[in-house]
Amino acid sequence: MQPIPILFENADLVIVNKPIGIAMHDATNEADFGDSTAENGKSERVEGIVTRLKKQLSLTELHLCHRLDTGTSGCLCLAKNAAVASEIGELFSTRRVSKYYLALSNHKPKKKQGTLMGDMKNRRGGQRILLKTLENPAITQFFSNAAKPGTRGFIVKPHSGKTHQIRVALKSIGAPILGDTLYGGEASDRLYLHAWHLQLPLSSGELAVTAPFEKGEVINEDDVQAWYNGLNAPETYPWPSLPARYIPAQ
Repeated sequence: MQPIPILFENADLVIVNKPIGIAMHDATNEADFGDSTAENGKSERVEGIVTRLKKQLSLTELHLCHRLDTGTSGCLCLAKNAAVASEIGELFSTRRVSKYYLALSNHKPKKKQGTLMGDMKNRRGGQRILLKTLENPAITQFFSNAAKPGTRGFIVKPHSGKTHQIRVALKSIGAPILGDTLYGGEASDRLYLHAWHLQLPLSSGELAVTAPFEKGEVINEDDVQAWYNGLNAPETYPWPSLPARYIPAQ
């Protein structure tokens, strides 16, 4: 089993480049983690990233500070003690963490950049949809450019942390993510959604970490690599300000 790539580690926390296909927690059946049934037909235990990292780093305590979908790669932060986990959890809940993702779609979006806002509603089959109401909205901003003929590259900044938020947002503008068959994306070798950059304003000092987007057949095509290598630092993009009512008090 390949080790999990470590992007940053100190006495309080660890940030990894989560590989695709690894869930947050251990699973014991198909309902929890897709195909986790052994050849003999019996259910087998599939280790999630917390268990794997505890073993890899020889730790007895490790706390998830946020989550990524199983098919999503990139920056994932875990705390080594409850106090730091609480601090980082508060940063996420008050939206003081800056998160930036990259995504690919082989559909033309209805608009090339903008802010997408709406409440999210669960549907059957594990899907969610974006509504026009704004009681507790998912807020997603994005810029996009051609990555290669027929494929568009997105840099995405979610301001909230709803389940499937980016996947639903891009679906709502007619550009489901490549590999995201749950939301109408074309089948591919992976879900092309990557948690690219994470900025944490910790009490001990600002921490910024970037995870290389390097796994997948499409991301490694020459044209797409040219798009990826030409991206600017995410915080330098002209992200629009949000209405004051959607900015949590700090």
